[in-house]
Amino acid sequence: MADPAQPAVPASTIRDFTIQAVTIREAHDDDWPQIWPILRDVITEQHTLPYDPAMTEPDAKQIWLLPPPARTVVAAADGRVLGTANMYANRPGPGNHIASGSLMVSRRARGAGVGRALTTDMITWARRNAFDAIQFNAVVDTNTSAIRLYESLGFVTLGVAPGAFRHPVAGKVGLRVMWLDLERDQP
Repeated sequence: MADPAQPAVPASTIRDFTIQAVTIREAHDDDWPQIWPILRDVITEQHTLPYDPAMTEPDAKQIWLLPPPARTVVAAADGRVLGTANMYANRPGPGNHIASGSLMVSRRARGAGVGRALTTDMITWARRNAFDAIQFNAVVDTNTSAIRLYESLGFVTLGVAPGAFRHPVAGKVGLRVMWLDLERDQP
């Protein structure tokens, strides 16, 4: 069931099909057969997330489908999972007032607002759960579409670890730490 606080994204054309609306909802075990190909493709591309490209499906499922109080969602339209995100406390104990998360969008749904819908849902979840901020720990410097998206939602770059990500084409590139302060009014 869709989160009533999260409106559906309007109709968009996605490469080889058209969707009427993207709905963000809790992920379930029966979504895994559609989630895994997205994760596998993004991870093996090695362009946007620092995950081991040799990760097995069971390992991926264990790190992606997180139990409460963490949350894993899918962006779905017309019975298809187009993207997924997970969200959780960034650190245990004294760091548990800061949220973090990751998101992945299927190749054919990129640029259609799915990443924005997932990130907006993450922000709503973090506010609803009284987190003070969201910290993305490893945004690859060459992932300019994600950086633009996050900045448009109010995130700022706190710093860049130079050469911390081995990009298969660009070589060693920086990893950004990006931050959204939820205690201030945001756009």
